[in-house]
Amino acid sequence: MTVRLVLADDQTVVRAGFRALFDLTDDLVVVAEAADGERAVEAVRTTRPDVVLMDIRMPGTDGIEATRRIAADRSLDAVRVVMLTTYQVDAYVFEALRHGAAGFLLKDIDPDGLRAAVRSVAAGQSLLAPAVTRSVVEEFARLKVPETEGAARLAHLTEREREVMALVGRGLSNEEIGRALAMSPLTAKTHVSRAMTKLGVRDRAQLVVWAYETGLVRAGER
Repeated sequence: MTVRLVLADDQTVVRAGFRALFDLTDDLVVVAEAADGERAVEAVRTTRPDVVLMDIRMPGTDGIEATRRIAADRSLDAVRVVMLTTYQVDAYVFEALRHGAAGFLLKDIDPDGLRAAVRSVAAGQSLLAPAVTRSVVEEFARLKVPETEGAARLAHLTEREREVMALVGRGLSNEEIGRALAMSPLTAKTHVSRAMTKLGVRDRAQLVVWAYETGLVRAGER
């Protein structure tokens, strides 16, 4: 399987470094580069990559807005956006996950880790361990008051789907959810998928964000 990538970063040296790294592999191919969010969106619409490595902070249209536009375009549902950041705990990371990013990577990640992460997200797997996603989201959820219409937004989920979603928000994997609710991991995965479909979210990271924003899970809860 060849993974096609778009690199979006305003620093030429960063893009050159990533491209040089991917040029050393047979299955990871850079199909376009962009120096800002506007060009990144154009490149994604033109090339239809599997994965976008998107810098959060760029001049003009930043990485968050570019991610929002990509996630909102139904013709780009297969494109997975991974945010690049300097700090693990970053308010911008929360906003990126909220708008549809599949996860985030630190810019100082080692080459093997970067290649493995790109292959993983391209295969549809969760880029971040649930607990890591949760730690990022919870840090900034502390500053937000749950939406008053949260209950209404969750009304079309079944009780079981809400239970599963709450456990996803608390950082549990499908295996752990299965043990907690006495079901198989496959059944837990099915409930997660149905909740994502009903809520119109792209991936598990966004489901965690929804769990906090609607008040289904609150910061500090265990």
